[in-house]
Amino acid sequence: MTVEYQQASDVRRMSALNERRGRPPLGHAPLDLIDQARACLAEAASSTLATDRFAAAHLSALRAAAAVLAARARPVNPRRTGRTGRRGHGPRNVWDLLPVVAPEFAEWAAFFAANAGKRSAAQAGLPGSVSVREADDLLRQADEFLGLVCVALGLPYQEPLDVYVPSGLRTVPHPREA
Repeated sequence: MTVEYQQASDVRRMSALNERRGRPPLGHAPLDLIDQARACLAEAASSTLATDRFAAAHLSALRAAAAVLAARARPVNPRRTGRTGRRGHGPRNVWDLLPVVAPEFAEWAAFFAANAGKRSAAQAGLPGSVSVREADDLLRQADEFLGLVCVALGLPYQEPLDVYVPSGLRTVPHPREA
C-alpha cells in the first residue's frame, strides 16, 4: 500500500466516523479558506512561470492546512491547564501545528514545510529557485492535499484539476526560468 493511498484511506475512514458521530457544521472560516485554496490552485494551474506556479500551489496547501486548523483547533484555556499563556514562545507555523491538531496530515505537513524555503525564493523571483518539474509536482501534490482536506472536513470531493500546463508544450522558457 502506498503512503498516499494509506493516507487517503485513513482520511476517508475518519471522515465516515465524523459523519456517524454527527460532526458539528463548519463555520465560515474553514469554508472561506477552502475557497481561497481552490482559487490559489486554479491560479497555479494557469500560471506559465514555474516560480509563480510553485508559490501559488504552496499557498493553496497552506490555506488548506489553515482550514483544518480553523475547523478543529481549540484555544488553550489557561485556567484548565494551569498555564498562564505561552510566554516566551512566538507564533507557531501552520506546518508545526497541523500534526498536533490533525495527526493524519503529519507527513503532508513535513512535505510542505520542507518546501517553504523554495516558496519564499520563488515569490522573491530568484532565478533558478524552482524548476518547471518541481512546480508541476508541487501543483499535483497541493491538489491531492486539498482533496484529502475536503474529505476530512466532510466537504464534497472535487476531482483534481485537469488544466495543468504540460511542461513539454512550452517552447520558449521565460527568462526567470532559464
